[in-house]
Amino acid sequence: MLIIDTALAQRQRLGQPIRVGMVGAGFMGRGVALQICRYVPGMELVAIANRTLAQARRAYEEAGEPGAREVGTVAALEACIQLGQPAITDDALLLSRAEGIDCIIEVTGAVEHGARVVLEAIRHGKHMVLLNAELDGTVGAILKVYADRAGVVYTVSDGDQPGVTLNLARFVKGLGVKPVLCGNIKGLHDPYRNPTTQEGFARQWGQNPSMVTSFADGSKISFEQAVIANALGMEVAQRGMLGPTVAPGTPISKAAEWYPQERLLSGGPGIVDYVVGAEPGPGVFILGTHDDPVQQHYLKLYKLGPGPLYCFYTPYHLCHFETPTSVARAVLFQDAALAPQGAPCVEVVTAAKIALRAGETLDGIGHYMTYGLAENYSVARAENLLPLGVAEGCVLRRDVPKDQVLTYDDVLLPEGRLIDELRREQEAYFGLTPTAAPAPVLTATE
Repeated sequence: MLIIDTALAQRQRLGQPIRVGMVGAGFMGRGVALQICRYVPGMELVAIANRTLAQARRAYEEAGEPGAREVGTVAALEACIQLGQPAITDDALLLSRAEGIDCIIEVTGAVEHGARVVLEAIRHGKHMVLLNAELDGTVGAILKVYADRAGVVYTVSDGDQPGVTLNLARFVKGLGVKPVLCGNIKGLHDPYRNPTTQEGFARQWGQNPSMVTSFADGSKISFEQAVIANALGMEVAQRGMLGPTVAPGTPISKAAEWYPQERLLSGGPGIVDYVVGAEPGPGVFILGTHDDPVQQHYLKLYKLGPGPLYCFYTPYHLCHFETPTSVARAVLFQDAALAPQGAPCVEVVTAAKIALRAGETLDGIGHYMTYGLAENYSVARAENLLPLGVAEGCVLRRDVPKDQVLTYDDVLLPEGRLIDELRREQEAYFGLTPTAAPAPVLTATE
C-alpha cells in the first residue's frame, strides 16, 4: 500500500496523527506498540489496556515511552489523550468508550472478551483492527454488520497471514486472474501438541505456550483459513482441509501438483487450504486461473508456467510490522484489509485432543483438551457441531472419544455469554436456522 506512507506523512505535517488504542500487551501487542511508537509517523498509540497493568506499562517502556499514567475512568483517559500522555488501564472498555481514539487494535486472541471490546468500540464509532482470527472466525459476520450500521471499518490486520492473503488476492484479481485456492505455508502440524510440549519453543521466543500450541495443533490455521474463506466466499475441500505434506524445501511454485485440479477448475467456489514443508515459509500462496489465451501466453512468458493453474505467493508475513498499515487504511481510506463478505462459509469446529469425560470443563484454544478443524458452515450447522470459539468453559454432558468432533448436544453452555448471543444473532440475521435445538445453558445451581 504505497500511498499509506504519503498519507501518514501528511497527517504528521498537519499535526493530526491517527490516535490508536490497543487492547492486549502480550508478545504481539508489545511488537505493535514498538512499531507505532518508534517507526510510524502520523500515528500515536495513546492508550493500552491489559488485564495485567505491568504488561501494559512494559509495552510502553520497551517502545521508548516511559511514564504512562494509570487510569480507571473514561474521563481520566480522555484527559491523558488531550495532554498527549500515554495511558494504561486494566479496563479495556474505557478505550472503547473514550473520545479522542480513532481506532482500536484488538490483539488478545480472546473470543468472549474480544467480542465485548469490539462491539462496544463499534457502538462508540471507532474503527476496529483485529489480530484475533479466533474472534473473527466465530462471530465476524455479525460484527461486520454492526460496523456497517455504525459507519466504521471492521477489519482483520495486515501482517497476519489472512490479511497478507487478502492483499495478494486483491492483486491477483486485479490482473484478471481468478483465485481458486488460497493457501498457507506451514512448517508443522500435529493436532496433539499442548502447552507442555511447546513450552521450550515458547520460552525461546518469549511467547505464550498456549498461543504457540494453537499454531502447532492446527487450531490457528483453521481459524485463519476460515477467515479467508468468509472474506472471499470460499469453502474447504474436506473437514480439516487437505493439508498435503511435501519434502522440506519443496518450492511453493509446484503447488498446482498437490491439489485436485478437477475441483479447482470446476467453476465452483474456490477452496482454502494449507501445505506443510514447502518453501518459502511461513508465506502464503494463491492458485488462480485465467480464461484469456493471449494473457495465458503472457503469463507463461513471465515464468508463471503453462497453466491452467498459476501460483502467486508472498514469501513472508510480518505480523505487527504491518498492523499500522491496516489502521491507516481503515481511518484514512475506509478500506478493510480483510472482513467477512456476508454469511459465514467456513466454521472452525471442536475436536477432542484427548479422551474427554462427562463433567469436565473444556479448556481454551491451544490448551490440552481440544483442537480446531475447518468445516464448511452448512455441514457444521446440519450436524450441530460445536464451534471452537465457544467451546471454552463448556461442561461435557457425556464422554467424547479422542478425535471425535463435538456437537452442541455434548455440552452445557456457560450462562450469560455475549459470544452465544452474537452467534444466535448471526444465525438469525443470515437465515442460518439451526437444525437442532440449542445447547442447554449451565446455570449457577448445576
